[in-house]
Amino acid sequence: MSRHEASDDAHASGPAVAPVRPLRNERFAERVYDSLFHSIMTGQLAAGARLPSELALAETFQVSRPVVRQALDRLRAERLVQSVRGSGSYVATQPAAAASASQSARSTAADLSHILHGIELRLMVEPECAALAALRRQPPDLARMRQMLDGFEQAHARGDVAHHFDYGFHEAIAQATANPRLVGVLKMLEYDVSRAVNLWRHLAHMKPWRRTQEALDEHRALYALIEAQDAEGARRCMRAHVENARVRMLALEPSI
Repeated sequence: MSRHEASDDAHASGPAVAPVRPLRNERFAERVYDSLFHSIMTGQLAAGARLPSELALAETFQVSRPVVRQALDRLRAERLVQSVRGSGSYVATQPAAAASASQSARSTAADLSHILHGIELRLMVEPECAALAALRRQPPDLARMRQMLDGFEQAHARGDVAHHFDYGFHEAIAQATANPRLVGVLKMLEYDVSRAVNLWRHLAHMKPWRRTQEALDEHRALYALIEAQDAEGARRCMRAHVENARVRMLALEPSI
């Protein structure tokens, strides 16, 4: 047997190359759904806004129209989007963000576990953000925090989705630390907060008015401590705020 023949035999008997599997449509649909869901929950797509056409969404996300249709079907099932025959799809005027009744308990438990792990991370990061913000905040930082507080209160009074103001307040605190890495961590957690709002409303079967008011009051207290440059007070207040968020997530009894 020649050297070349031996080499060919060695290659032939080597480990088989695993076939490359294309991404399933479900994976692409999940990506489209996540983006649209997040845009709705953060107010980037306002209540009553008309969504781009299926063709435009397919071009934006570089997917097929059936993939877009699958993502839209899920949003409709969760009552975030409603369709008007001959006109298109619109953000629901009062986005309930209630997950489909057919959602399995296992999926809900997995989502809740993921969110609670995110809250643990927030407990490690955000109290220190608040303390640094109290020491380093500048007038423009305080102005951003006040803007988010006012927006949150007004949206709450109207019954609108207010998550983008809630998150924006926390982001403004991170920006006040003058540490862009901390801002990056907060941005990474934003999707988790959106998911938490969705799961919260689904499990409670209601609009969480009382819980939103509690969060607003905690934001005001936190702002006052940062404005006063009370670093230790801001640290304790932020830790209590995030702990309360965890309690509110777990105490999901419906109320009338």
